[in-house]
Amino acid sequence: MITRRKFIKQSTLSASSALASSVVPFYILPSKPKTYETILGHGDFKYRLEKSWGQLNSNKYPVNNCHEMVIDKKKRLYLLTDHKKNNILVYDLSGKLLNSWTLDLPTAHGLSIHDEGDKEYLYITDSSSGRVLKCSLNGQIIFELKHPEKTGIYSIKSKYHPTETAIAPNGDIYVADGYGSQFILQYDYKGNFIRKFGGDSFLQENKFKQAHGITIDTRDPNNPTLLCSARIKNAFKRFTLDGKYLETYYLPGAYVSRPVIDGENVYSGVCFGMKKNNYNIQKNLGFVTILDKSNKVVSNPGGTKPKYKKGKLRLMLQDQPVFKHCHDVCIDNDKNLYVCQWNSGGVYPYKLHRI
Repeated sequence: MITRRKFIKQSTLSASSALASSVVPFYILPSKPKTYETILGHGDFKYRLEKSWGQLNSNKYPVNNCHEMVIDKKKRLYLLTDHKKNNILVYDLSGKLLNSWTLDLPTAHGLSIHDEGDKEYLYITDSSSGRVLKCSLNGQIIFELKHPEKTGIYSIKSKYHPTETAIAPNGDIYVADGYGSQFILQYDYKGNFIRKFGGDSFLQENKFKQAHGITIDTRDPNNPTLLCSARIKNAFKRFTLDGKYLETYYLPGAYVSRPVIDGENVYSGVCFGMKKNNYNIQKNLGFVTILDKSNKVVSNPGGTKPKYKKGKLRLMLQDQPVFKHCHDVCIDNDKNLYVCQWNSGGVYPYKLHRI
């Protein structure tokens, strides 16, 4: 099947060939340079950068941090910010603002979308207050998960600062306590607690350091699993839907945010990076990383070209100073990327046009 992106690419190549074979009059002036010429990425995953795509009037629609973004069936993009004036900004694909609303959340952090057939719903986490909300696309709250301390899941001394949600095919809700006690909490679709797993450890493979993000990996439709980020460990970790640890994908140098599944690929914003001669976490060195269906890194827009030696991935670093802290990636039907950033001077999302 020829996608729209492939059709445009093939048409452009055909037109270029025809032009090259004809005699071009000397008086034809060269075309004006495009407004975005920076090329990012590697292999089949290269992109043309457009920084101004989501730019708005910052006095009217201010943002502190652009945390996450999702896309609905009507191709509307929902951006989550932690500015209480506008927790949600709704864009069309061209960057035009369609709507905005707020739930007065001071640290709105995680945004997921779930299609229930007749309607789509947003799940929002607010990390400082510990609120996890299900709401309509227009911001009407449908229900709120109870705080785990109030239901006996956590003790009074346990920290709870949820960062992300994921919704399973059967409606179960998974909450990543990425800034708290590092557990994944599982609820049924009504909000009844089922189990928790994971926890805090540097050394144990089935535990986390900053369980920042989580998603349902349905690339094998007969065997959906959970893919979770362990950001401080530079890794994604895979679990069964009932919480059994399966495996780890080590991504050296990449302090990854949540994994985002699109088609056969996994995308993630790298929020922090390293320097070549300093292997500690560093600010302002973010990039995007892309994995293939075998969970092998194939492209790092803004970062170094991925290299493997004897089957092991080498250290990945920022290569082009385009991003500061990539917090999330959203993908449209034409495989263009929309990159959200944290702690980056209040910038709106950048668009990366797939080429």
